[in-house]
Amino acid sequence: MEHNNTHKKPTEESLKVQKSVIDRLSRVEGQIRGLKAMIEKGTYCDEVINQIEASRSALSSIAVVLLEGHFKNCVVQQVKDGDEKAIEDLLKTVKKLIK
Repeated sequence: MEHNNTHKKPTEESLKVQKSVIDRLSRVEGQIRGLKAMIEKGTYCDEVINQIEASRSALSSIAVVLLEGHFKNCVVQQVKDGDEKAIEDLLKTVKKLIK
């Protein structure tokens, strides 16, 4: 999650975020396995589509958590270090998220 700060010790906050993201990904992983089982059982299409949307929503919320951490931990420091390209890179990432 930390962009150019791999030499720095993780903060308590970054460790909390990492655990939260891993927990969320584990739930999505379970949802995906559940989707596969639903398809194998021939579950009614509406139920499958609802589960797909729930998984997509969960992944989107993970992306927002990661983006927030990236902004707070990486982009701010890059700008302080004079790297204004970091803002352009961040905007590209945000545009991908809102498509």
